[in-house]
Amino acid sequence: MIAKGCVFNLVRVKYIEYETASIGSAPEVRELPKVFPNDFLEFIPERENDFGINLLQVTNPITIPPYRMAPDELKELKLQLKDLLDKGFIKLSISPWGCSVFFVKKKDWSLRMCIDYRQLNKVTIKNKYRLSCIDDLFHQL
Repeated sequence: MIAKGCVFNLVRVKYIEYETASIGSAPEVRELPKVFPNDFLEFIPERENDFGINLLQVTNPITIPPYRMAPDELKELKLQLKDLLDKGFIKLSISPWGCSVFFVKKKDWSLRMCIDYRQLNKVTIKNKYRLSCIDDLFHQL
């Protein structure tokens, strides 16, 4: 998986403490109170489907032990997790499941966060979709 000579570290983060800010504490909202309604959270769209991962019946929670991380990578991990939490892409969880996290340096020397889901993929029931007939797809063009 990792090429010889590459530097990488893996880690598993269980909990990061952060402060939640209300929408009213943002300076833009305070400056323009007529633009932002008080019931702003009502406008957040509801998702059509609840997302779930179907697992094999006899599956114990998979926990990969954390790996050491360099201090600069740990700092970057905290920044990226806080950013993802603030944007609402992820949420805090106390789960027995855990996957490894590691960083790969990009060409511009910035860090790309990678999560190794291979162990989870082994116990996941794959979705099955029928492939469309190629002729039907061409007719739709």
